[in-house]
Amino acid sequence: RMLARYAWSWQVGATRLRPLVVETPRPDTLHAHHALIEGPSQLVAVRRTLSLQSSSLFDAIEVSNTSLEEQTVTLTLDLSADFIDLFEARGWAPQQRDAPAVELGEERVKLRHVAADGVAQSVSVTFAGLKPLLSADSSRAQEHSGAGAGGGATVVATFTLVLQPRESRTLQVSVALENPLDRPPSGQLSYEAWRQSFERLQTTAIARGKHGASLRRAVDDLRGLLLFTPEGPVPAAGIPWFVAAFGRDALLTASFLLPYSPDVAAGTLRYLARRQARHDDPAREAEPGKIMHELRFGELTRTGKTPHSPYYGSVDATPLFLMLLDAYLTATGDDSLLTELRPAWQAALAWLVERGDVDGDGFVEFGADAEGTGHLSVQSWKDSHDSMTHASGALARGPLAVSEVQGYTYAAYAAAARWYTRLGDKETADQWQRRAATLRTAFDAAFWLQDLGTYAMALDGDKRPLTVHNSDAGQLLWTGIVPEERAHTLVATLLSERLWSGWGLRTLGEGEARYNPVSYHNGSVWPHDTALFAAGLANYGFHAESAMVRAALFDLASCQPDLRLPELVAGYARDGRPPVPYPVACRPQAWDAAALVYLASWES
Repeated sequence: RMLARYAWSWQVGATRLRPLVVETPRPDTLHAHHALIEGPSQLVAVRRTLSLQSSSLFDAIEVSNTSLEEQTVTLTLDLSADFIDLFEARGWAPQQRDAPAVELGEERVKLRHVAADGVAQSVSVTFAGLKPLLSADSSRAQEHSGAGAGGGATVVATFTLVLQPRESRTLQVSVALENPLDRPPSGQLSYEAWRQSFERLQTTAIARGKHGASLRRAVDDLRGLLLFTPEGPVPAAGIPWFVAAFGRDALLTASFLLPYSPDVAAGTLRYLARRQARHDDPAREAEPGKIMHELRFGELTRTGKTPHSPYYGSVDATPLFLMLLDAYLTATGDDSLLTELRPAWQAALAWLVERGDVDGDGFVEFGADAEGTGHLSVQSWKDSHDSMTHASGALARGPLAVSEVQGYTYAAYAAAARWYTRLGDKETADQWQRRAATLRTAFDAAFWLQDLGTYAMALDGDKRPLTVHNSDAGQLLWTGIVPEERAHTLVATLLSERLWSGWGLRTLGEGEARYNPVSYHNGSVWPHDTALFAAGLANYGFHAESAMVRAALFDLASCQPDLRLPELVAGYARDGRPPVPYPVACRPQAWDAAALVYLASWES
């Protein structure tokens, strides 16, 4: 985090102007109007447009006296820079560091920092149109930065304007981030070009109806989250915590976007194939053939204090990589990527069989041995430490075989059979088809819970099933691993009051020992998880139920103040009150924005 605070206040005397408009028509643009109102009329107005680019922002401000008397207006800009790693910003692994150096010029501020590995970074702020009074304020640095020892550096820029009746003045502020690690975007798409990819989507009934604004917001958010890499566009996971490449998130997001933007799938596959593990590295949990979980470039990663260079602590990114490749081939009919990425997908298949199956029972497990900041003890999508629980509330001990991971693996094996058939190798294709069938049979025998009418969330290291109501079972329908004869019972369980909140599937059923509606994975509702359930319902012919689930997700998005599906919401039942937000949920989140596009695409 380079610029920690950029905050304006506008005052006439002791009275602050109040906002009348604060609008973000797309993620890189802000429009605002602040006003001083006295009686029926506006006395002073501040109109503002802020524009963001990859490493800069531009703030255009107009201050107007709309009254018949002279007005004195004070504009104050608080600037703070701390250059801390994002893991520190989240409260993890605080570091000792000196405060950034501050350079004050007549119309320019520069805040500089040299990291522990010698990387020099800076923030430059330039003013035009009005001359500021600049002062460094170290007493406010710690308050604004939240950093460790040394804190940040804070600068206050003050503008005092004496405006005659009907007089207006303008100010332009430019902020430039200078970072030698930055690389210019490759093949960057404008918002206009990105929107054109979704023109067909705008003809759907959903786009033309009451949810159209949420759908348009989702399309723009997805453009804002794209990383334009040399391999092609790759979606970052979410704002603010996850503006980085994540294997699982990028793969599911790209899968949702396939009907409209197959280039995102191709870019994601190439990006992850290039960073596929080639060697064993226990500190990063890398094993040959494994697809990465997360890649960061912050100071803690560069100095080896966190493992994200990249980190491979994900059990499901590897089968999801194979599922996306298969979906891309189906959507485009383009076999060239299958040939290009053949070493990568063969290595991924080998990892599933040889390394992913930790104990040789045919299931793919994880056993997280590495410890420290950034390492994950749970390496499936429900990656909080307390998500894998027995009915008693006791946490499961590994190696853990999580249910949906077996579904992903089944789908990957079935895909491999199709690929080898296309490549003319029937013998190998038959081997993978038999492996898929064997896994499907073994999974049902080991995971099905007759008394609960659902599948166990996981098997623990002693092969004991986690006998709790869970949303993971909904994703199994998406993968196709569920036998047809189980589907009716499973769907009835998933749509029961214990799991279905009215907004989506609870991650853990109401009434379970660890159920908590406001938790990360123990009873909250994750929209992307519910969207995969909706897709699975349609795959098994439950079209009315699928439409009901889809409608709930669009209702959830459209009732949000920003018209976005949040990363997650609380698991309270839908009862006429608004859904309870999870306090630190990302918004926008890539796979949730993409889920709306995916669900709407069923009409086009």
